[in-house]
This record gives sequence, structure tokens and C-alpha cells, in this order.
Amino acid sequence: MSLSSPIAIPIVLLLPSHSNSVSSSTALLLPPHCHSGSSSVLVDGTSVFKPVQPGGDDSLDPNLDPGRVTNGKKQEGDFTLAVKIAEEDMAAGMDFSPPFAVLEGGYNKDNNSSSTNASENENAENLDNLKQSTNGKPPRHIRQNMNSTRLLNAADLALDVAVVVVVSDSPGDERSDFLPLFRSGSCAEGGPKQYMEDEHVCIDNLVDHLDAAANCPSPGAFYGVFDGHGGTDAAWFVKNNILRFIVEDSHFPICAEKAIKSAFVKADYAFADDSALDISSGTTALTALIFGRTLIVANAGDCRAVLGKRGRAIEMSKDHKPNCTSERLRIEKLGGVIYDGYLNGQLSVARALGDWHMKGPKGSACPLSADPELRETNLTEEDEFLIMGCDGLWDVMSSQCAVTIARKELMLHNDPERCSRELVREALRRNACDNLTVIVICFSPDPPPRIEIPQSRVRRSISAEGLNLLKGVLDSNS
Repeated sequence: MSLSSPIAIPIVLLLPSHSNSVSSSTALLLPPHCHSGSSSVLVDGTSVFKPVQPGGDDSLDPNLDPGRVTNGKKQEGDFTLAVKIAEEDMAAGMDFSPPFAVLEGGYNKDNNSSSTNASENENAENLDNLKQSTNGKPPRHIRQNMNSTRLLNAADLALDVAVVVVVSDSPGDERSDFLPLFRSGSCAEGGPKQYMEDEHVCIDNLVDHLDAAANCPSPGAFYGVFDGHGGTDAAWFVKNNILRFIVEDSHFPICAEKAIKSAFVKADYAFADDSALDISSGTTALTALIFGRTLIVANAGDCRAVLGKRGRAIEMSKDHKPNCTSERLRIEKLGGVIYDGYLNGQLSVARALGDWHMKGPKGSACPLSADPELRETNLTEEDEFLIMGCDGLWDVMSSQCAVTIARKELMLHNDPERCSRELVREALRRNACDNLTVIVICFSPDPPPRIEIPQSRVRRSISAEGLNLLKGVLDSNS
């Protein structure tokens, strides 16, 4: 069966009522002639269709709605008529409550007024997309914006069926009162190597661990992974002294970032001064210091810290490999060379503590640096755990893979130590060829919640008036 002419079906739009207390909507039923040839206007920040009169002005303001004269009588305007029809339908008991499509990031007055230029560009792009669709072409740009209402593609209205849209108010950002509770577990295996050169430290309660004179904020925790090479002396020394250098620094705890950076350099110098140790050994260093909700990760080397955020992997450190662009430029600027991925043909990392046979006098800049890179974040309820591991883990496993495995294990038994063991076992199954050290730190006493993926709620609905009109057209063409 074919239709000899386009079918015009009313469109129902639910427009938001911007109340500060209750989020409500107003239903507008646009009659067929309102959208058979139409463009888009904004009503309270929401895009609706307005009629384009053939050969006439297409700038009808729905707020003014002047009406028109037919057969010598003044008729109600399209916008007034739409509201009136909607009120009559609701008075007659028409159900407007089926599950409609909820558009992400509904109209928000604060967001709408934050950037005038961004709003103008967005409206121009939406209007351009609408014109493209009206001409039977796909939109030039298809994108989602969390702070704006998405225009419906006119291609979705191929039969001009009514589309019901609910625009929800986006909740404002509220300051979280979340306070983490620290639980940790670790696992260290030598793997296929003959010697175990890794060290690690886990302190879930920093206040109890330190003297009261340290003036450490509560709750506090400290964790570290130290991947040694050329012997165990450097990793052992840094593990046992790095926290002391942090808390004894004059900037601690007011400016913990400066204290941590200074502590890495002090630990490197102190190791060089210890005549009882082999100063040609070296170690990478990855630390995590937590005060309340503040997480500060410091890294020098190729260990890695990954935050599990509701199943997503957020990397909190960068691997300092010699072939990394930023590290390569720094190394070459200081006179170093990279041969086959190795710094000066000897070391597979660009930053490390120790290795004094590759460094110059204290205080001089050299290609092998002990300076850490820091990343800081405020923990929220979505931050479930932190994984810290040496390069033996990350050589065979991506950050996202590790987070997925850890989350699955924690949902089963909620034990961070068993979780760390499973990550090590999985790395060995993947033929890891290095020492393996993994720490898993949980921020809640409860296991991670099950993630429910929201189902698509886009529905198309035909009003009673539109359904009757469609039946009439079909009957007349049958």
C-alpha cells in the first residue's frame, strides 16, 4: 500500500516547567498544520516546532501567538490552539504517562547562562541539522551535549508520527560528604625471575602509625610500590625511609605535594650517602598518600596506579619510559641518548632513585631523574578502589582489564588481598616475565555495587486525534 500524499500527525511535546521545588512538565499537542512545514524555536530554552506559512513570515513568536482570521472570524493562534487541545485531551482523561524518552542533561538555567557564545553556536548547529533533515539529508553534526536538549532528527519522523519528549532537569553538583574507609591487600611474587627485587608498603591508618607530633590529618593512609633493579638495596632503602622524609618535611601537611617531591629527592641523596649499600642499584617509586578524601599519587618510573571508578579505569600515573615523547625530549636536552628503548643503552626507565653510576654530582640535572610526577584527586562514592602495581603487571595487562578483574573479584568476596592475588595469578597466566607486586586499596567497607546499564527509553506515540486521522487516510486510500 502506498500513500499518495504525506501524512501529517500531531506531535506531542512535554515542555519543562522550571520550578525550584518540583520538576513538572506542560503537554503541548501541535495540530497537523503546525508541523507540516516547520522550523525550530526556543520556548523556555527548549526547542519546539513552529509553523512556516507558505509565502509568509516564518518568525511567528509562540509567546505572542497573534492568531489568524478565517471566514471573517478571528481564530486562535497555533500555539494557543495547541495548549487548548492539550488541556481538552487531559480533561477528557487522555493518558500522557507512558514511559517516554528522557533526554540527558535537560535545560538548566545556570548552565544556559554560563556561556552566551556557546549557546548561540549550539542553536545554530541544531537549526542547521534540522534544515538538513527537512531536506531529506542527514545532519552534518551529530553529537550529545550534557547541558543542552538534543533536537530530534526529522528523519526519525518519516511518517510524521507523534514523538513524545520529556526534558528532565539536571541535578546540580552537590558537595559530597563521602569519607573513605581504607582496606588494603597485597601480593608479591618473584615470577620467572631468579631474585625478587620488589618492595612495597601498606599503611591503612597513618595516624596510628605515626607519632602524634606528626600532625597527620585523619583519616590518612599511605601505600607504596618500589620496583628494584641491579639488586635490592635501593628498593629496600626507599621503602623504609620515604614516608619519614615526607612527614619530616617543613611543608607537611599544609602543602603535601611539595613535601612529597622533596622527599623523593632527599631519599635519593640519602641512599647515595649510605656507604653500606650498593649505590649502583636503583628502584622506581610509586606512592599514594591519602588525607580524608584527597588522594595524591607520586610516581618516578614505570609502576602504575589505576583508580577504579564504577568499573572505569582512571590512570593516576604516567609510565616514565625512555621512548615516551616528553621523557625523550627531556633526556636528549640533557645530553642523554636512547638506544633500542633504553636510557643510555642501559636502563629501561627514564626516572628512578639510586643508579648513581648513571648520575652526576648531587643537584646537577641529568637524564636519569628522581623527580616524581604528581596527580591529585578528591575521592567520591564512585571511586571504589585503587590498584598499584609494578611494570610486571602492566606489561601483560591493560589498566581497564585490571579494573574489570578487580571489581569482579571484590563483588564476589570483598577481600582486597584475595583480589591482589588473583591479579598476580592472571598476570602469570599471561606469561609475565618480571617480578610481580600488586596492592589493592578499597575505599568502602562494602563491595562494589552492581552496575545497571539504563535501557533506551525512546518511544514514539500517536495521539488519539492523530490515530483517527491516520485511519481515515488509510481507509480513503484502500
